Amino acid sequence: MNRTDRLYALVEELRAVSPRPRSARWLAVRFEVSSRTIERDIGALQQAGVPIWAEPGRTGGYVLDRAHTLPPVNLTAAEAVAMAVALHRLAGSPFAAPGATALRKLLAVLPAADAAEAHRLAGRVHLVGDGPATPVPATVAHAVAARRVLRIRYADRAGTGSLRDVEPLGYLGNTHHWYLVAWCRLRAELRCFRTDRIRSVEARPEVVVRDLRLEDLDIPHGRVRALSLV
Repeated sequence: MNRTDRLYALVEELRAVSPRPRSARWLAVRFEVSSRTIERDIGALQQAGVPIWAEPGRTGGYVLDRAHTLPPVNLTAAEAVAMAVALHRLAGSPFAAPGATALRKLLAVLPAADAAEAHRLAGRVHLVGDGPATPVPATVAHAVAARRVLRIRYADRAGTGSLRDVEPLGYLGNTHHWYLVAWCRLRAELRCFRTDRIRSVEARPEVVVRDLRLEDLDIPHGRVRALSLV
């Protein structure tokens, strides 16, 4: 069992027996790791905002407060990333810190595979400034998540339209707009397409195998950053 799976299983084990405690030794035997590893895992969960505390004494151990936790949440990867993007807009507000804590709590109870997919999708979202306002077409959003080639009809600044196949690699968002970052097969180069200028979208069967790296974006260092779920 990898660490992500173990963290999820720890929360569920403590939830199942709450309010009874489980000792580090008992948990270590249960998950076939050392007591020190369990202590580190519990510390990581506590830092993520999961309400676990230690009860002292011979019969003590770790206890999870069921009243302030959620059972396994069936959020999709896209839904988790949507929450992270929405919380990005809270930067500078009185609710920025509580919003980040809420997101960490949700991620802590996501099934491991869903949480891993959410982190992968978040790695393909990049933000500049205070976050974008214009919407992204649903077909574009689905294609980025599913890593499918798109055939788009796109209008440039002058309104001239063109039809092209692109490999969607991620998003770039600034204060005003979302941009689809994609490999343009017509020009054989990385391009940014403003999503409100995409006139039509058709998902193709081909799978995208390229990955977007932050250094591929021609933007001054420090102005752009990848979206994070932590």
